[in-house]
Amino acid sequence: MRSAAVVWKLLRASVHAVRGFLTIKLHFPRLEQGEREARVNVWAAQMLRIVDIELEVIGTPPAGGPVLLVANHISWLDILVIHAARHCRFVSKSDVKQWPFVGTLADGAGTLYIERESRRDAHRVVGQMADRLRAGDILAVFPEGTTGDGISLKPFHANLIQAAIEASVPIQPVALKFIDASTGQTSFAPSYVDDETLVGSIWRTLQAQQLKTVVRFGEPQPPEGQSRRTWAQALRDEIESLRER
Repeated sequence: MRSAAVVWKLLRASVHAVRGFLTIKLHFPRLEQGEREARVNVWAAQMLRIVDIELEVIGTPPAGGPVLLVANHISWLDILVIHAARHCRFVSKSDVKQWPFVGTLADGAGTLYIERESRRDAHRVVGQMADRLRAGDILAVFPEGTTGDGISLKPFHANLIQAAIEASVPIQPVALKFIDASTGQTSFAPSYVDDETLVGSIWRTLQAQQLKTVVRFGEPQPPEGQSRRTWAQALRDEIESLRER
């Protein structure tokens, strides 16, 4: 019976994903940017409900830009979860753009792409990010660079923090958690780390009962003359504190 329920969730989620794909292809060219962002926000929240993930938002999401959101990274679900809490433009690895279907969804959400192994491309993306921040965008990055175990944080890479310094805009820390709603304990169902497969992570997520994601927004922090490395460490410490509340 549980397997049948998982398959039903998967089918409904697939239909919802296709609807999102068609909306981007057919309707987004005629919509203003604000309307596109609202559609992405609603679509993401609906997807969480379809797969039975409760969303709790704590703190105050940014009402508008410019601001850079910095979050810890746990799962393939993180982007969806943050979009459901507050639309923003993510910085993602460039190969996502080439993924069939997923690349279109990422493009529709306004994703910026980076060649992670290229220092030259990192400089380009920092410049592009700074330009978008000056234009008033809300951007988001995962400075760990990869998913963690949901318990401890990896070191934060400071490169992309430079964009907020160059644009003289605040950074708002965001702490993500997945928990069992009945116990409040960390849930590892959406985990996607080390040798875990995406298929296995998706199946565990759909099997999980009373799965809840908590998005806690901290207070925006102005640059105040900090170096990118000092600021990255301070943001990591703040996100660690937010996760423990």
